[in-house]
Amino acid sequence: MSQQPLHLAVALDGAGWHPAAWRADGARPGALFTAGYWADLVAEAEHGLLDLVTFEDALALQSADLTGPDDRTDQVRGRLDAVLVASRVAPLTSRIGLVPTTNVTHTEPFHLSTAIATLDFASRGRAGWRPQLSARADDSAHFGRRRTPQLTRDDIRDPELVAGRLRPLFDEAADVVEVVRRLWDSWDDDAEIRDSATGRFVDRARLHPVDFTGEHFSVRGPSITPRPPQGQPPVAVLAHAGIPYQLAAKGADLVFVTPHSRAGAAAVLAEVAAARAAVGRPDSLPLRAFADLLVFLDERPGAASRRKERLDELDGAPLASDAEVFTGTPSELADLLLDWQAAGLDGFRLRPGELPHDLTAVTRALVPELRRRGAFREAYTADTLRGHLGLTRPVGRYAAARSARV
Repeated sequence: MSQQPLHLAVALDGAGWHPAAWRADGARPGALFTAGYWADLVAEAEHGLLDLVTFEDALALQSADLTGPDDRTDQVRGRLDAVLVASRVAPLTSRIGLVPTTNVTHTEPFHLSTAIATLDFASRGRAGWRPQLSARADDSAHFGRRRTPQLTRDDIRDPELVAGRLRPLFDEAADVVEVVRRLWDSWDDDAEIRDSATGRFVDRARLHPVDFTGEHFSVRGPSITPRPPQGQPPVAVLAHAGIPYQLAAKGADLVFVTPHSRAGAAAVLAEVAAARAAVGRPDSLPLRAFADLLVFLDERPGAASRRKERLDELDGAPLASDAEVFTGTPSELADLLLDWQAAGLDGFRLRPGELPHDLTAVTRALVPELRRRGAFREAYTADTLRGHLGLTRPVGRYAAARSARV
């Protein structure tokens, strides 16, 4: 095989990424708010040896209107906290990466750093983090501390316009990621002594204030949580335009992108490379790129399309998505993934249209097909999420600085 093995991730959300998925045969709407539901899904993803799963989250109820709330009662509304779900399934799994989404516009970075560090301890080095910003007025209303730019329906048709209007929020998000990373490093790896004979549990000289002051907040530090097992849990950013690509280039290890063709993938990767250059990211610092695809899979030709059409009828409108929507067989999807990979992608994050159907189609049909082509792993070869992604464990910045002075 000439190409590198694919990385595969799955994005979990509710009953699936189709708004009517909860009404499909085999769906479990009565279990959506139970720990067992999420444990079953993640166990299935781990059965398929996937690199990671992501958990969606938001500060407001789901809505068919991207600019604010709606009054629909025929779609899933409500969700569990993503970090807590990931923490619950962590001890029930052993190898797969767990990447919750958190809001960074209205959440303190100190709290975010300890939550993800704690998840990394609970999972023994398998935590990741997807920071997400928010411009919805109903999100701001939950807190009452600030107003954010409100997008219109016309705005959201143009990703570059959206990113430009939200530039201050992206700049703030970059500061949040920087502070969280500093806090993860604020304990040296050898700060804990735990010597009962001398009565020394910690070496205070190896705990460091981060002393960050920015436009929106300041953080003294150090963290209350020791340095996570991975040192730096991988940070993932979903990006659709130039300014979000720069956010990923500044502080992420993994960027999720949304091309709609192989040529589109090559064009997006060129934009990501330009963003890297614009922010001065060194070539030695990897930034993995996964393409998002919303998938409906069936072994019988035409069955996936018919299933999606039925869900569209139940919902009253064709499915709309920022990502390319794929309907077909696992073999056809394997063809597409390997074709797009040749554009330079490291992997794919698949969004199952209907759960659990399309997840099990990924793990029990797509993965074996990719293995037959020599394009996917036969077994896990790492124990941490950084290991799955081929990322080394970094030395803490403060420890590195101290060593440089010696």
